[in-house]
Amino acid sequence: MSQATLSSSSPKRLLSVDAFRALNMLCMIFINDLSGVKGIPEWMDHAKRMDDKMGFADTIFPAFLFIVGLSIPLAINRKWQTGASSGSIAFSIISRSFALLVMGFMHVNLESYNSAHAVLPESVWEILITVSFFLIWLDYPETLDKVKKYFLIGLGWLVLLTMAFLYVGGRGEEVHGLRPEWWGILGIIGWSYLVCAFVYFLVKGNFTGVIIAFIVFMGLNILNHSMKLHLHIIGIYDGSSISLVLAGTVVSLWYSRMVAKGYNTKLWALLLLAGCLAIAAGLLIRPYTEGISKIRSTPAWIFICIGISILVFEVMIYLVDFKGKKNWFSLIWPAGTATLTCYLIPYLQIGFYKLVHFHYPEFLNYGWGGFFRSWAVAFVVVIIGGLLAKKHLKLKI
Repeated sequence: MSQATLSSSSPKRLLSVDAFRALNMLCMIFINDLSGVKGIPEWMDHAKRMDDKMGFADTIFPAFLFIVGLSIPLAINRKWQTGASSGSIAFSIISRSFALLVMGFMHVNLESYNSAHAVLPESVWEILITVSFFLIWLDYPETLDKVKKYFLIGLGWLVLLTMAFLYVGGRGEEVHGLRPEWWGILGIIGWSYLVCAFVYFLVKGNFTGVIIAFIVFMGLNILNHSMKLHLHIIGIYDGSSISLVLAGTVVSLWYSRMVAKGYNTKLWALLLLAGCLAIAAGLLIRPYTEGISKIRSTPAWIFICIGISILVFEVMIYLVDFKGKKNWFSLIWPAGTATLTCYLIPYLQIGFYKLVHFHYPEFLNYGWGGFFRSWAVAFVVVIIGGLLAKKHLKLKI
């Protein structure tokens, strides 16, 4: 299928993707908050590094990467349809990736912040870098004076660079400056998006080309774990995150082709079959590629997560695109359209808690009390994200 044909036949936006993203981000906020709760069921938590298993928490981030892949054809096709130049599309991909890498890099250094040697308390540093992200990447309204807009963006960069200069990390007396011990959640998304968006762009949306790319990166991951090569190439790592994103891209392209033929029994059957086959592939390959592990990003974990993501996406398609039940997700919809805003709000929340030395009552830190607390936090964060978006305080990269 040519670029022109694919672009004209693809839907401009899929509400099912927004619904899936909203549900996923709500769960991500919930899981992140739940990490501070003791006495929760083991199946809810992340499996440990050397465990051959996965919990509910281990399915959330891979599903988000899958959703990134679902969105790539929709975004780039939209640019092709509006006549955007190749240069402007490439710049858009690079600038979006750069923003995610910067945010991920800064936030991941919180893990080794050395309050004893730093000028600022960790809470203040965390709040200020997060505020700087809002100033730099806010979706400023068109009516805002350009001078004010660029002043605020410049102020954001000034704050961010100052925080980078003042940063002190390390343990005890062994201190160091900023460094990418790993890239964090946003950084991994940034690298994966950069590679996968350029793959899609360079093959001009060709379905076969994207499938081949998925096979190559998935093959790299399988080879890495079956032969225990432990390859970690910057931006590519072991191919795991890129494979998850490209799987979403393949499904998005396939769905765009199928939806043009109508919502028929074949569509539902093939999505169900694809999801079940991916899970089966993960279970079959499990003994030969170091088991199931999110932390070690094994092939079995990737295939199982792809399968789960396909099945959840099918449910979203049925409820939202086919049955028109978008209103079922109205409360959490901002998590699907102001996703980055909702993701960053907890950093401000946690920074404020540390600043004022706030602690939840003990019953909210354990068992069912903590479980309901984390869901409450997730819903409150999403509602705040929606209110901020209405006030034009939403990030856009």
